[in-house]
Amino acid sequence: MNYGFVRVAAAVPVVKIADCSFNSLQVSLLMEQAEKEKAEIISFPELSITGYTCADLFFQQQLLTDAENTLRDLLLKTYSLNIIAIVGMPLRVQSRLYNVAVVIQSGKVLGIVPKSYLPNNNEFSECRWFASGMSDEVKTLNFNETEVPFGTNLLFNYQDSLFGVEICKDLCVPIPPSTQHCMHGADMIFNLSASNELVGKHPYRRKLVEVHSAKCKSAYIYASSGFGESSTDVVFGGSCLIAENGRIIASNATRFSMESELLITEIDTEKLRSEKLKDLNFFQAKSSANYQIIPCKSSNYKFDNLRRTIKRHPFIPSESNKNSYYQEILSIQVQALAQRWTHTQTETLVLGISGGLDSTLALLVCLKTAEKLGYDRKRIVGIIMPGFGTTGRSQHNANKLITSLGITNYAISVKEACLQHFKDIGHDKDTHDITFENVQARERTQILMDMANKLNGLVIGTGDLSESALGWSTYNGDHMSMYAINSGVPKTLIRHLLGWMSNQFDSEAQSVLQDIINSPISPELLPPAHDGTTSQKTEDAVGPYELHDFFLYYFVRYGFTPEKIRFLAQQAFKKTYSFEEITKWLKLFLKRFFSQQFKRSCMPDGPKISSVSLSPRGDWKMPSDVKGFNLE
Repeated sequence: MNYGFVRVAAAVPVVKIADCSFNSLQVSLLMEQAEKEKAEIISFPELSITGYTCADLFFQQQLLTDAENTLRDLLLKTYSLNIIAIVGMPLRVQSRLYNVAVVIQSGKVLGIVPKSYLPNNNEFSECRWFASGMSDEVKTLNFNETEVPFGTNLLFNYQDSLFGVEICKDLCVPIPPSTQHCMHGADMIFNLSASNELVGKHPYRRKLVEVHSAKCKSAYIYASSGFGESSTDVVFGGSCLIAENGRIIASNATRFSMESELLITEIDTEKLRSEKLKDLNFFQAKSSANYQIIPCKSSNYKFDNLRRTIKRHPFIPSESNKNSYYQEILSIQVQALAQRWTHTQTETLVLGISGGLDSTLALLVCLKTAEKLGYDRKRIVGIIMPGFGTTGRSQHNANKLITSLGITNYAISVKEACLQHFKDIGHDKDTHDITFENVQARERTQILMDMANKLNGLVIGTGDLSESALGWSTYNGDHMSMYAINSGVPKTLIRHLLGWMSNQFDSEAQSVLQDIINSPISPELLPPAHDGTTSQKTEDAVGPYELHDFFLYYFVRYGFTPEKIRFLAQQAFKKTYSFEEITKWLKLFLKRFFSQQFKRSCMPDGPKISSVSLSPRGDWKMPSDVKGFNLE
């Protein structure tokens, strides 16, 4: 099972102008090479059988006949191949000449798609030679003694995923043919292009492919003419681009090569269909045109390893993009809190400071919000509440952080109140069970709520998105607040975000922030070890957060099956976690995600940060008593 992945290729063969035999040989060699690498669909540039720059030779019957005969030879050469190939050539249909893409597989022509929009300005003169194929009607023509579908409204069905074809300029018009292809179900679009190079044109071309694939929620496979095309007036650089839903996932490392180029990667068609499934508006502008669906033969390849890179940390931005990304997150959080603070007209913000990642981020967001509103930072109230599991390191960091930032602070131990509560409910203080832990968490919440009443304040929750997914909080304890500022931020992101924010503070604050970042994640509810370090590490109990955030992203964002999520995790973490470890923690994630929905059903308000959110009011609506999914 390939979990919806289709391996595709964009190829740029070296050509000789008007030498159809040579060009066909290059095409067949690239097809064979791609098949060896288990590519399932390969696309070539525009007019790749003849070369794009034949000019008035397109009027010559010899060239047109050679092209047609060469296609017949290519069908014979590739009869034994499973790969689907899309090649470009001129084709006579009655008394007209068309610039077409021919879709072939195993010695058969599956369909022929003519170019719709013919450029006829500046260096382009296609209307001189070709007719537009723009029509809502699908015709048939006889090729090689077989009736073949001919038209722009053709879609090809490969393993339950549809793909369409367009040619070069078709992409550049306000409403490309591929827009309708995608609204009629296409997940992949192949563009056979002959786009010459100009200064500044390649970045524009990349952006065009990226944006169009995003608008169409599709994959876009683009192959443009390269070496061998005439340089009489222009140069062709052989650009290969493969985009998926707004992101270039593969491109040839260098253009202007004098060799043939072959670019191969996988398209996640399940991901694309998931995007369209959630957006009903996507199909509302669909035309009434009749489309013909043409079946293709399946290759039945199995991919144990993907060629594309699966990010280990899907919530973490690339290094080049991190500054703007982190600033955007901080701005969203600050704007959200500023709105809530001014709306409630409370005097203070009250939050518990533990010396851990979550409370530190919440505190810094409070500080930035006060700065934005022009409020005195003394209106931020940080309360340190040591309990039975508090370590010297975390308490030291909490104290240093509060002192260095100059906010109002209180230190209120929960020990005596908890001991009294143990007596009241008849619980042995030496029994370190779930009751022992949750009594402390709920006592802390009571202190925060009561102090907020006393100080006309708003209790700021510190829990994050990862904890919400796992239900790793005490119901009506740290689960509850008056505004949950971190509820949209996953744990793996918080560590990186704090590292970025630390540079905005003085050396004393930077030092304590760095130690907080390096500290193990722990609720510190159980007594410390003999050496004073925490005896309770969250990731020992529930597993690595980098895995859980990975599971969360693909489970909620795309609705992937547990089996596919495990497969993706294997690709991303193959050097870090074994198959058995991934399976173990994914099973735990699924169990906790479903069983802990009751906590999310009544979670406090908090801002959405990324495309993954678990707010029961906006993004994740699920019954609390639903049966969960299993993983074998």
